Amino acid sequence: MANLLARSIDGVVINHDLIKAFFLDNDIFFDQSAKLTYSFDWILAEDMIKQGRSVIIDSICNYDEVVDRGTALARQYGYEYRYVECRVDDIDLLDRRLRDRVPLRSQRTAVDRPPPDVGAALNSDDSRALFKKWIENPCRPSSEVILVDSTGTPEEGLAYILKQIIPPSSGQKSD
Repeated sequence: MANLLARSIDGVVINHDLIKAFFLDNDIFFDQSAKLTYSFDWILAEDMIKQGRSVIIDSICNYDEVVDRGTALARQYGYEYRYVECRVDDIDLLDRRLRDRVPLRSQRTAVDRPPPDVGAALNSDDSRALFKKWIENPCRPSSEVILVDSTGTPEEGLAYILKQIIPPSSGQKSD
């Protein structure tokens, strides 16, 4: 979805999982990779903003700090901050999608299969309960939230997002 959106708005995607996989591939432990990745996400985002680009950070959002840093950066440079959350409330569908994709080293391969580098401490959680918690208690800002039902096609999701972020031209009829 992030890549489709970026092409539609001439934006740049910062892929959190790709960066984290890079750190893991270079022998940085999982917890340290996560911290470094979040810091690097924001350094790259600020650099792209300074170049006048629209930025999409493609990442899950389980921490208030992600929202806080994004809104602060947008405010600092006079950008509009939009939070897009792609939602699938069906854990079985999520599991099938995770199993069907080619994962990066930093990604789960199924609901019950955390990334290989996670370690035993984080690997012991009941994965279904963890996903249920994430679904029922998402971390998101209080405004400018675009919730996308991701059970449809990516093109349907993209059309919905664009409708939310691009105002209709004057003289055009709005749906």
